Amino acid sequence: MPTIGFAFEESIVSTPRLPIGRCTLLPLLDPSRMSLERIVSRVTSNQSRKLAVGKGYLDEQFCQVEDLQDEASPNFVEEVVTLFFKDSGRLMSNIEQALEKYPRDFNRWDTYMQQLKGSCSSIGASRMKNECMSFRDSCGQGNVEGCMRSFQKVKREHAVLRQKLESYFQLLRQAGPAGAATRPVM
Repeated sequence: MPTIGFAFEESIVSTPRLPIGRCTLLPLLDPSRMSLERIVSRVTSNQSRKLAVGKGYLDEQFCQVEDLQDEASPNFVEEVVTLFFKDSGRLMSNIEQALEKYPRDFNRWDTYMQQLKGSCSSIGASRMKNECMSFRDSCGQGNVEGCMRSFQKVKREHAVLRQKLESYFQLLRQAGPAGAATRPVM
């Protein structure tokens, strides 16, 4: 049976789970057989996730989603994130259309943004969720300009989060068996 080790910064530690804040590191299968390149890639991916959590892009909900991934579903997190980006893209398109077609229909705008906020919450996209809440606050105040500014921030946070998570999953795939075996289409 292969040993399970975890990369933490520059060392390998044999332990079932090693916390990083509220997140745990993903396992490395048999680190004694891994190349230095794969170990470095794994360390880099864990640091990438730690940085994303530390900078507020992600929260502990993302860590909980990662905890659901196991050997039976090694691509679970990437698949969930892929579905999030597909769904959030559709919702943002709906919001954009509503902003154009239904000026000052704050109830409609708020309904669409509530759906997007729920999607953000489900994967732990905290910065996006916070901007969704700002948009909804502006809707409640009847502030068109505030809604427009907040929506631009939502789109910007969405793009930054996509880039960060794509980089994270790419590093995981490079790291080998504990990373995603195949890449779902984003």
